[in-house]
Amino acid sequence: MEYNTTRNHLTIREYGRHIQKMAEYVLTIEDREKRQKNAEALVELMGFLNPQLKNVEDFRHKLWDHLFLITDFKLDVDSPYPIPTQETLRPKPDPLPYPKRYPKYNHLGKNIEIIIDKALNEEDAEKRQGFANSIAYYMKLTYSNWHKELVHDDNIQTELSAITKGELEFNNRPFIKHRVENIREEFGGGRRKNFGPRNNRNQGRDNRNNSNRKYGKKRY
Repeated sequence: MEYNTTRNHLTIREYGRHIQKMAEYVLTIEDREKRQKNAEALVELMGFLNPQLKNVEDFRHKLWDHLFLITDFKLDVDSPYPIPTQETLRPKPDPLPYPKRYPKYNHLGKNIEIIIDKALNEEDAEKRQGFANSIAYYMKLTYSNWHKELVHDDNIQTELSAITKGELEFNNRPFIKHRVENIREEFGGGRRKNFGPRNNRNQGRDNRNNSNRKYGKKRY
């Protein structure tokens, strides 16, 4: 019995082991004309076994490319399409350039510096003031999230003036609802709620005696 562990690697699993064996057999045919006819018949069979490829644009082109891929680009036949190579069918992607940004203020990040530069270059006074208010709100929110406590508006203005060299000032008071306050409101201020008064002393454990009266007293 032949096990899968002793077989070669299955290149395209969607076609199965039999298609790969047929493609390997086509490689062994020495007569070029016969090899050409068997390759064309194999392409037709591949399209018949995978009808979903008919919805793909140029599906016959894709079938021929799959045949060359299964044979490891060693099949010497005439193709109605440009014969692919391993470099063209599996091109290596270009290395992704990783952005190297070094923020001056790590606790605020690099994006806030971009927004500050955009605010300083804004000529419209109303938009410039809107930028300043938004930046102050973000700075206060960041401080609250990282330090788990609120900060006074004067400290935010001092830091904003130090970053922008006194060119930006916010004119509103950025209101930040602290995270600890949200938790207290959600859970009722940390107090345990009483879901029902216990005015009747006969309730609770004494109810067991009342249930016994329904079915009669237990006899010993």
